[in-house]
Amino acid sequence: MSKKHIAAHLSRIADALERLAPPAPPAPDFSAAEAFVWRAAGSVFHPVERVNRVSLGLLEGINLQRDILFSNTARFARGLPANNALLWGARGMGKSSLVKAVHGALAGEGRLKLVEIHREDIEALPDLLGALAGAPYQFIVFCDDLSFDGPETSYKALKSALEGGVEGRPSNVLFYATSNRRHLMPRDMMENESANAIHGKEAVEEKVSLSDRFGLWIGFHNCSQDDYLAMVFGYARHYGLEAPEADIRAQALEWAMTRGARSGRVAWQFVTDLAGRLGKTL
Repeated sequence: MSKKHIAAHLSRIADALERLAPPAPPAPDFSAAEAFVWRAAGSVFHPVERVNRVSLGLLEGINLQRDILFSNTARFARGLPANNALLWGARGMGKSSLVKAVHGALAGEGRLKLVEIHREDIEALPDLLGALAGAPYQFIVFCDDLSFDGPETSYKALKSALEGGVEGRPSNVLFYATSNRRHLMPRDMMENESANAIHGKEAVEEKVSLSDRFGLWIGFHNCSQDDYLAMVFGYARHYGLEAPEADIRAQALEWAMTRGARSGRVAWQFVTDLAGRLGKTL
């Protein structure tokens, strides 16, 4: 076979392989929305037309946490140095609500974007950071309810992506995560590793060092009765739920007692029930 025929044959093979290959994902249009959900399968940024959040002023009982995260995010939005943040602690106390509310309060100029990554896609975080690097926006990459269990090693990808990789974290990206655990891993898992490993302390230190990659640790704790009622009445005033104050107070306390907890989530669930009974929309 002549060189000309070989070249033509190879060209036809190359064309056939190109047709079989999946099309490259479209270039993301970050001007399309202020928030996106990243799908690792296909590396697609899904724009969110309406972010599920409440305004910053409605978050009662977490004033210190609000001020810390707002200041850090405001500096980052202006292109100044800022820290990755881990919001940890009691369930239902507004950790994810605060992240979304702070972003909403600072997204008005259009430069600050929120990108949610799901827990199961953490291993692909380096791909996400690569897609964001160089874009003319500031990005908060947000993972809600982040934690690690069992023998999985995906936490190593997160460690490397946050600080330890050769390329490092892009200067236009911050990583915010919420978790019920301060060290992102259950205590019994860390104790088991310490007991079973030849160098137990080193095994535990490796896992604890993940949370050290977050410059900000913002703790959320169970709220008092006064804080809980302040949340309830704050929502009631905002949404115009007119009922005698004594009735709302008694019903809210009974609601919390039946749930066995007081939190921002429980307060919102009570207000949702109250609005329904009053025939009001939220």
